[in-house]
Amino acid sequence: MSTRRYCKTRMLKVGMKIDQSIIDGTGRILLAKGTPLDEYYIDALKKMNIMGVYIREGVDDPNVHIMDEKPYFNEPIPVETAKKIEELTVRDRAKLKITQSVKKRVAEGVSYLYSNTDSPDFLNATHTVTEDLMKAIDDNDALAFDIGMLKVSDEYTFKHSVDVATISMIVAKKMGMSKREVYDVGVTGLLHDIGKSKIPNEVLNKPGKLDDKEFSIMKQHTILGYKLLEKNKGVNDKIRMGVLQHHEKINGRGYPSCLFEHEIGEYAKILSVADIYDALVTERPYKAAFTQRDAVEMIMAMTHELDINVMKNFLKSVILYPVNSIVQLSNGEYAKVVQNYENYILRPKVVGLKTGKVYDLAYDLSCANIIIP
Repeated sequence: MSTRRYCKTRMLKVGMKIDQSIIDGTGRILLAKGTPLDEYYIDALKKMNIMGVYIREGVDDPNVHIMDEKPYFNEPIPVETAKKIEELTVRDRAKLKITQSVKKRVAEGVSYLYSNTDSPDFLNATHTVTEDLMKAIDDNDALAFDIGMLKVSDEYTFKHSVDVATISMIVAKKMGMSKREVYDVGVTGLLHDIGKSKIPNEVLNKPGKLDDKEFSIMKQHTILGYKLLEKNKGVNDKIRMGVLQHHEKINGRGYPSCLFEHEIGEYAKILSVADIYDALVTERPYKAAFTQRDAVEMIMAMTHELDINVMKNFLKSVILYPVNSIVQLSNGEYAKVVQNYENYILRPKVVGLKTGKVYDLAYDLSCANIIIP
């Protein structure tokens, strides 16, 4: 049976099979999951400063299916194991919850924004949506999010704008920003792609990857968005700069201005992480959605592009495996999550459902070779 393990880039060998996808800052896949590594690929990973990747070893057993999401377990749990689970369970920190009525209002509000950029009511609509999101965060003092809970629309641009705004607000709150700043980060997130309303539909809605010419046109959306907001006196400069700079990278390889870390505003640094993460976990006509785990691993590999302080606070805000969810470990055992660790989101404490064995994936060295695949 095949197994998955983490391998430092300097230890990679020709013929190893990579078990994750490597992407660039625009979401383009540079190295697909399952690709056998050769010298060229290994050298490229080193040049990209990627310190390590997951690889797949062994041969997949065609009679064994390891599920990627929501492992299915329907056997009775021994009484002693159930008691142990109850004793060890530590509730997750408060997660964002958005009611269906709020989702409906938000979806309608964002749809209006992107269709009426020149309306005198544009700013009021922006504030109405942001206030709804702010209230949802404040109502249960949310410090974390679950991307599956945020869906407000099937239309990508609207859904993406709300996701980015909400994730960014949670991260800004985690970073200790003031309530006013958290609010403004939310406005920036809602409007970060507003320039796409001026991109030709044949480019914006192309059901496939953009060619170089089309991508060059698409990249103009940051400048177009900035110019749209420049005319609106009710939008402050930090918000406008966040919209303009949200595709900049700290290594100077972003757009539109190839800025370096010290030249990029804090709002844009927050949006950059939220924007990439949400794009990864969202299905598009030309790509399947990555799992939340894979998306988090990709974000963690982008230290040369993303602000490290923002990244750390983003990772502290994600709950990948909610307490009481069932996961399948790389040793084949099904287990229930009993505790998450803010600094080790990929490695919670779990209890084996058959054996009652406690796997503290973050702190028990005997579990170092076990992961949740």
